[in-house]
Amino acid sequence: MIYYSLALLVGFLVLFKSADQFVIGSVATARNYSISPMVIGLTIVALGTSAPEIFVSATSSLQGQPNIAVGNAIGSNIANIGMVLGVTALIVPLKFRVDILRNDLPIMVFVTLCAGATLIDHHLGIWDGLLLFGGLIVFMVRLAIEHSKSTSMELAAEIEELSAIPNMSNTRAIVTFLTALVFLLLSAELLVWAASNIAQLLGVSELLIGLTVIAVGTSLPELVVSMTSALKDQTDMAIGNIVGSNIFNILAVLSIPCVLSPTVVTSELLWRDYALMLGLTLLLVIFAHQSKEHANINRFKALILISIWLGYLVFLYQTAVIS
Repeated sequence: MIYYSLALLVGFLVLFKSADQFVIGSVATARNYSISPMVIGLTIVALGTSAPEIFVSATSSLQGQPNIAVGNAIGSNIANIGMVLGVTALIVPLKFRVDILRNDLPIMVFVTLCAGATLIDHHLGIWDGLLLFGGLIVFMVRLAIEHSKSTSMELAAEIEELSAIPNMSNTRAIVTFLTALVFLLLSAELLVWAASNIAQLLGVSELLIGLTVIAVGTSLPELVVSMTSALKDQTDMAIGNIVGSNIFNILAVLSIPCVLSPTVVTSELLWRDYALMLGLTLLLVIFAHQSKEHANINRFKALILISIWLGYLVFLYQTAVIS
């Protein structure tokens, strides 16, 4: 058990570092080919920050273990709201930005309902994957249109964020990108291998490991980004990061097992895990649409989110022990 646990830890560390280098190499390469900052932000940075979930999902699906991928997608969304937003808001209360209230939250609710539509028949197949992937394309197009209407100040802020990534020669940028890609694949393989063996040793399902260990692990980068943003008094960015991440998790990460390894899902996944993901999403909407001066996540609301998430983990543990 210690051996597999160490392998899991090494896998996470390499995964996070290689994902960071993947974004750096990709952005530097794109910049060398004179691709606009807007396009870089919409594609490389947006998808790159979801690289851990995407690579773990793809690897587990290709190895015939799609339940890890499904658990990763749903469990990450639960952890993002319960753990990441809860812990961050407990330290610094978070405010909702107007465009998140009007645009992003409704999209997250709609996408979450689309996930329910794919799960309702207890089967994830290629048509479900194409539905979600089509939604991803529509979402990216919508982001492109939104960015084209951004004010000069908003664009300047994004360009400044990208400028933090160092300039590289084309050869170095490509080598960085390819090396990071290799380590992303290797670390994802290591993670799935370790998680699968831990599940066998504990006598629990791979879905349970995906919902807990893998989901929490791949949500740690979001926790770091959200807490860093909040401590810099960029609280709206902390919420925006989670809302965007949850949308990508459903449209990009959940679509992967549908296409690569169609699978049957249990009714338990629907009434327990998906229902909680939907419930937390709607709770976030309720928090957001209170009176204008209270449209935030204060410390009391943060405690509610954390309590729900911890209660969910305890419930998973108790049911796993009983079974």
